[in-house]
Amino acid sequence: MGAGHSHGSHRRAEPAPVGAGPRRVLLALLGLVAVATVVGLVALWPDSSALDDVGSRADFAGPGVTFPTAEVTSLDGRALEATVLEGTDQGDTVALELPPQVAESGLTTGDTVLLRRIPGGGDVPTSWSWFGTERTDALLWLAVAFVVVVLLVAWHRGLFAMAGLAISAVLILGFLLPGLLTGGPALLLGLVCSSAILYVVLYTTHGFSIRTSAALAGTLVGIAITAALGVVTVQATRLSGVGEGGGLLQTYAVDLDFQGLLTCAVMIAGLGVLNDVTITQTSAVWEIRAASPTMSRRRLLASGMRIGRDHIASTIYTIAFAYTGTALTLLLVLRLYELPLLELLSTEEITAEVVRTLVTSIGLVLAVPVTTAIAVALTPPRRSDA
Repeated sequence: MGAGHSHGSHRRAEPAPVGAGPRRVLLALLGLVAVATVVGLVALWPDSSALDDVGSRADFAGPGVTFPTAEVTSLDGRALEATVLEGTDQGDTVALELPPQVAESGLTTGDTVLLRRIPGGGDVPTSWSWFGTERTDALLWLAVAFVVVVLLVAWHRGLFAMAGLAISAVLILGFLLPGLLTGGPALLLGLVCSSAILYVVLYTTHGFSIRTSAALAGTLVGIAITAALGVVTVQATRLSGVGEGGGLLQTYAVDLDFQGLLTCAVMIAGLGVLNDVTITQTSAVWEIRAASPTMSRRRLLASGMRIGRDHIASTIYTIAFAYTGTALTLLLVLRLYELPLLELLSTEEITAEVVRTLVTSIGLVLAVPVTTAIAVALTPPRRSDA
């Protein structure tokens, strides 16, 4: 690699190695956060006995109730007949009435369904009712299609991304959710889980490099901003955090901090979009420096921010539309009642979605200049044109 370039050369200018000083500062800070994350995982890891105790309080169906699979043999409007495929009633034909929405969902003969069997006793016969449609095969094919498409288009990057996603699922299912159910500090659980996910996802997908480390630093700052703003906003709006399913959780998970749960949900919701923005910003700054090694840091920052502003605009649309799609059924119900806007904002569900959207967006917007500045500070100094 040459130290400069000539006007006759068509090779793209490669940036010189990053200075040791900024690199050491960044890696030292990321190392401290990594140590704090590991300590948090160990200290906050939920007690299995406490989780079992919470689970023992919740009885999903009642004693003796089972959910055997059955094959639909006859369907006439809302009247269904099905042959039981497992359990003590295997081979028996049962008849029951379908909920209206199920009868209109396209169910047909030959489909596999789940039934609720409530055992009888004495003169009380066994009763059957609808529980759900068996969708495992369809979901499995969809998952296979997802994996194949990702591998065909993204190759090893896609494979590493899916590996990071799998580890993230383990952290959420094995650490975050049990910790919340057993009454752990929701804010700390969210911060530790988010930090662990970011370290895994970014380094697994994008590799160990100073560029990835810069993006990680910017994302961590964005998550910290989102968490702080979430705490303040949830308190200011007097949100209880008890949304759909909250009544059941209040009954069984008596130690759950619902306001902290809402803040934690805002942080987790912002992980993906923050990661996307910071990686893009860091890559943009590196590519600009490689293409223009003589550009000053001030101009480099300005160029990076021009890209960042476009990314901010498109990503905010993404966040808003994603939350709108999630809450579309609720919005339809509220629109049906034709309530004024101020009355809509007084409902827990609508305000919670507004808070999620705005807090995540603010964290995203502020992460862009922070990440761009970090990336610019870590790029090589400008070269004088020979």
